[in-house]
Amino acid sequence: MLTTESTNEARVAIEPGFAWDAQDAYLFDIDGTLLREPGRIHFDSFASSVQRVTGFEITLAGILLHGSTDTAILREACRQAGIPSDLLESRIEAILEAMRNTVAERRHEMTTIRMPGVEQALDHLAKRGAILGVATGNLETIGWIKVEQAGLRQWFRFGGFSDHFPIRSELIGQAAQMARELAGRGASICVVGDTPRDIEAARANFLSVIAVATGKYTFDELLKHQPEVCATSLADLLALTRTKQ
Repeated sequence: MLTTESTNEARVAIEPGFAWDAQDAYLFDIDGTLLREPGRIHFDSFASSVQRVTGFEITLAGILLHGSTDTAILREACRQAGIPSDLLESRIEAILEAMRNTVAERRHEMTTIRMPGVEQALDHLAKRGAILGVATGNLETIGWIKVEQAGLRQWFRFGGFSDHFPIRSELIGQAAQMARELAGRGASICVVGDTPRDIEAARANFLSVIAVATGKYTFDELLKHQPEVCATSLADLLALTRTKQ
C-alpha cells in the first residue's frame, strides 16, 4: 500500500520502505518526463518523411502516442494509411533516417521546456552516486537532440531508444542491461516515466518505477498502476524529501 501525502496541488505516494533516491541507476523517459517539445518538429517529421520516401500521405490522428515508440507509431500510421506492408518493410529504414535528418536539420528551431524539478532531481541523484540514463520511445538521434536542446545532456551516460525496438519493454530491457554494465550485475534500477506504458515496461523487466504526472496522465490514473512512487512532479517529490531531512 502506497502512503500518499498532499499539500495543495502537490501529491506524492511512496511505497513504504522504498528509497526513491537510493537506487543504483535510473532510466528516464524523455517526453512528458524530462521535457516537452511544443513546436512539434518531431511530430511533423513522421508525415513529411513518409511522404518524401514513399509518396504516401499519413496522419497520426487516432494513434496513441503517449508511451509508444517512434517505430511503433510509424508502423501503425502507415498501416492506417493503407501502405502495403512489403513497400513499408523495404523503405522503413529510409523513412527513419529521413526522420532523424529532418529533426537534426531543424534542431535550432526546436523549443524544449523542462518539466518541474528535473535538473534539481538529476543533480540530487547524481550527488548520491546514481548512474543516469534515458529510456525513450524516441529514435536515438532525435532523443539526444531534445535532451541537448533542453540543456540536460551532461547528466546522462547512456540510453535505450526505439531504433531497433518497437516494443517499449524491449528498449527498457536494453537500457537496463547497459545500466548493469556500468553499475554492476546486481544493481538496483528504477524507471522514471509519465505513462502507464512506462510502468508496464518496467514491470516486464522486474524494475521499480517512479511515475510523474507531468504528461498526459493524471496522478490518480498513474497511481492505479501501483508504481513504487507516484508524484505530481519531480519537484514535488524532491520537496517532500527535503522537508523530511
